[in-house]
Amino acid sequence: MTAGAPRPRAQLRVLAVDDVLPALEELARLLRDAPDVAEVVTAHEPIGALKSIQAGRFDAVFLDISMPGLDGLELGSLLARLSEPPAIVFVTAHERHAVAAYRIGAVDYLLKPVRAEHLAAALDKVVRMGGPAPADPARVPPPAPAPPDTMPVLPVENAGRTRYVRRSEVLFAEANGDYVRLHTRSGVHLLRMPLSRLEEYWSEAGFSRVHRGYLVSLDAVRELRSDTAGGLLAHTDIGDVPVSRRHARELREQLMAAARRGELGGGRP
Repeated sequence: MTAGAPRPRAQLRVLAVDDVLPALEELARLLRDAPDVAEVVTAHEPIGALKSIQAGRFDAVFLDISMPGLDGLELGSLLARLSEPPAIVFVTAHERHAVAAYRIGAVDYLLKPVRAEHLAAALDKVVRMGGPAPADPARVPPPAPAPPDTMPVLPVENAGRTRYVRRSEVLFAEANGDYVRLHTRSGVHLLRMPLSRLEEYWSEAGFSRVHRGYLVSLDAVRELRSDTAGGLLAHTDIGDVPVSRRHARELREQLMAAARRGELGGGRP
């Protein structure tokens, strides 16, 4: 490059995440106006962000911190564990989270309302940081053998008749004494089996124990929500499933792992 010549512009692929739509739209506009950015993808909640990350690699993720269900710091911490993590830039109205943000490896911390020059400085840090080196295919371990499929179909009795319910139809299961209520889009089916036994059979098939009385299909989770009492709910197309505090972190990590494997479908049609 000759002296005085401008440096080539980077072509960054960026994900912007904010649960407040006007703030998300403004951040996306600023990013699209930046010469270093080639593409901007938006997500208005963390599960949507995970699905976008599952669909393709990003050079940087611009994250709001205060979001329901899975906040920006928790999502950023999960992203930092990826084999090829994106650069993380937090965008928030509060200064108090800055130490925690930098502790998980954020490259910058922007305060709202975001100014164009501050955004440009953050993008410059992302560019100077450079992308991760591509993985060496020769060092990638072979995939583990698939576990044996257990109970993909369950017989359920109703008024003297037997119906067979496929596991893929079940969005979540609810304990009901010695029975389990299987919640599907076509209705609720009663199965004589304790929830703990069903968990043993289905834990390797994408189902997670999220509460003493509930088992949910990770594929069916649309988003995580906060209830009026401050608890966590896993939202599905047919209802909300309560998530106990002791299971919340495990569920978030399982959703992230499913996204990394390309198995987070967000519910079946």
